[in-house]
Amino acid sequence: MDQSLDLFPIGNCAASALIDRAGRYVWACVPRVDGDPMFSALLSGAEPGEADGVWILEVEGAVETRQAYLRNTPILRTEIRNADGAAVEILDFCPRYRHHGRQYRPLAFVRMVRPLSGAPRIRMRLRPVMKYGERRCYETVGSNHIRYVGEAVTLRLTTDAPVSHVAAERAFRLEEPIGFFLGPDEGLEADVSTTTQRMLRETTDYWRGWVRTLTVPLEWQEAVIRAAITLKLCAYEETGAIVAALTTSIPEHEADDGGGRNWDYRYCWLRDAYYVVQALNRLGAADMLENYLGYLRNLVDQANRGDMKPSAIRPEQRELPGLDLPTAASGKAGHVQPVYGVGLEPVLTEWIAPHLPGYRGIGPVRVGNQAHEHLQHDVYGQIVLSTVQAFFDERLLRPATVDDFRALEPIGERAFELHDEPDASLWEFRGREAVHTYSSVMCWAACDRLGNAAARLGLAERAAYWNARAADIRSTIETRAWNAQEGRFAATFDGDELDASLLQLVDVRFLPADDPRMQATMAAVERGLRRGPYMLRYAIPDDFGLPKTAFNFCTFWLIEALHLSGRTEEARKLFEEMLERRTAAGLLSEDMALDGQELWGNYPQTYSLVGLINCANLLSKSWQSIR
Repeated sequence: MDQSLDLFPIGNCAASALIDRAGRYVWACVPRVDGDPMFSALLSGAEPGEADGVWILEVEGAVETRQAYLRNTPILRTEIRNADGAAVEILDFCPRYRHHGRQYRPLAFVRMVRPLSGAPRIRMRLRPVMKYGERRCYETVGSNHIRYVGEAVTLRLTTDAPVSHVAAERAFRLEEPIGFFLGPDEGLEADVSTTTQRMLRETTDYWRGWVRTLTVPLEWQEAVIRAAITLKLCAYEETGAIVAALTTSIPEHEADDGGGRNWDYRYCWLRDAYYVVQALNRLGAADMLENYLGYLRNLVDQANRGDMKPSAIRPEQRELPGLDLPTAASGKAGHVQPVYGVGLEPVLTEWIAPHLPGYRGIGPVRVGNQAHEHLQHDVYGQIVLSTVQAFFDERLLRPATVDDFRALEPIGERAFELHDEPDASLWEFRGREAVHTYSSVMCWAACDRLGNAAARLGLAERAAYWNARAADIRSTIETRAWNAQEGRFAATFDGDELDASLLQLVDVRFLPADDPRMQATMAAVERGLRRGPYMLRYAIPDDFGLPKTAFNFCTFWLIEALHLSGRTEEARKLFEEMLERRTAAGLLSEDMALDGQELWGNYPQTYSLVGLINCANLLSKSWQSIR
């Protein structure tokens, strides 16, 4: 069968993996989410059963497979039955719990296997690869373990199954429960079964305890909880970074022209992270906000110092040709890129991995992202919007201070300086620049929210200063982004283009939904960009031609706009339609085929899950309706 994105993520905010509908690991990167994929079958262009870069537990004669997460956890249960009625249960997870006074979240994967009926014959195929699919990892075998030596990481499989059977990929009878711990190259303190059972219990308790802190809407609770858990899996907790997706180079659509719309999303876009913390804040997940604020404080400090230190690039990495984008600002105090590595790396040189053909053979497979070179001026707003809550939220362990406000002011100055300057837009055009309305509105938001923060701190003079800056930007936007001939706002200054991001003018409180100008703009965006139930980002050619798929986040923006325009029943119907398009794991990727039959783009995509959470909160019946 063809590959699909019907995949189940597991993780612990340090390690993560994607497991397919046959219970096979097809994607996992080491030593962190943006690292070398030891399990790379997703991009091998081959069936997982025929590829390297997999971890397969094969049941001989299998005829039926069932999968589901354990309730309110990212722990996956897979049940496989064979033609004789024998059945196997597999539990897959990454350990996460409190240990020795700190959060234990190792680079480790646990598989617990037990017979449910009969004594089925199983075969283990564990074939990690290195250097983006160039070759299999080197193996060394011990009495109860196998070491897989990669380029950057050595992982050790410790098991109470017969090691020789595993190493030889030999079938054997499963007569009693067995455990597999693939993790750091060190011995376990106790036997595998006891250790993994304890890990399962404590990891289950952690996730159910975290979910219990969420404030969820009355309706669609399961969908919201699954989206929230998965957003948390997209956090790299050590630094506070939040990645846009767990994958690279899943194409935006079926290739009929050589492809090309393949991008690496395993990095922290400040825009995406802002939307993630905004959605999780609406659920009361203060821990995600606080951790991300630590990442932002370090980033702001780095930006204010003008630090730009290239990360190490291996000789075999081939940099892609690209535009001669402006880079003079990169060393200027207050300059912020749209995207950074999860360790705050500013340089994410883009290159093509030659040994991975790509998802369904649709290449190229890109590593790194040229967007780190772009000017995208909306990022200044996203930094301030993410941070401003910390000046008001009494729950936080570390409320924002006057020093934090002072550190943000250079960011605000850059926002004011650049609000009417061209950039690559939030859609990261590689072949053109313009003054984009969304970017300018986010620059306004940066100044407006700095005014709010200053007032909260009792800094009246600074509040007046930033409010005046915000007023100046507002005047510019209302003059230059307004297209009098069309009677609506345009996506660019002095232009007439339509862009789904215009719908966000309400969310950032630039205009109320009932403002006639906003009503006209929402109607125009729907007319111009809606395709059946789904929404395009824009309908004009970009660097790769016309868009061929809908952008799921924009469809959720449409749902919000329908509700705000008084068309709530239509909004609810469309929301239910989007829920039906989720994978078996309850998740979405970035893009949707216009007929709604297939997901495309990187997976699971944080934007799409944010949209799901926001719309559920907006459309749900009140808890008061049943109390």
